[in-house]
Amino acid sequence: MPEHKKDPEFKVSDRRLFTADGELRTDAVEETSEPVPQTIAAAQVVVPEAPAPDVPPPPTASEQQAQHDAYKQSSRDLDARVELSGHSAKELEVSFERFMASLYMTAMMQLGLMVEQGGSPHVDLIGARQTIDTLSMIAEKTKGNLTSKEQGFLQNCLYELRMAYVEVTNALAHPPEAPGPSTGTNG
Repeated sequence: MPEHKKDPEFKVSDRRLFTADGELRTDAVEETSEPVPQTIAAAQVVVPEAPAPDVPPPPTASEQQAQHDAYKQSSRDLDARVELSGHSAKELEVSFERFMASLYMTAMMQLGLMVEQGGSPHVDLIGARQTIDTLSMIAEKTKGNLTSKEQGFLQNCLYELRMAYVEVTNALAHPPEAPGPSTGTNG
């Protein structure tokens, strides 16, 4: 009778540092440097690209927790000051639509179509294109995960920005001709 080999046992550990809500997990285990035995001879090994030498190491879990706690406290302090001024702190909460609107306004300012109060228009076509491409990437990455309202808002933002981009680039490529000297004779 052939001898059955026992499959090697393995343990699955959730190594994510944050919950689905963005909160730091307290039960996250720090990575250890213990070697992992290679039991499957034909396993394909994917080696992650080494970070650039000028990139600092990521913060430790305790540093991230301290930063997270400090951020939350600062946010509570700001909310309290906003409430004391007679406004609602809910006005400060970021929603998907507010995030998209922020990127929309940034792109419109980069196209020179919106100006800060008291400012003058400034055109940054490369910045505008990158902001529009960012919105497009967000649309692609969130496909199927947005409400119909969010999806419609994002698609409208992209449509308007792309049209504005084309209009601005066309206007810059083909500026209106200055009127030349009059050739008509006056009587």
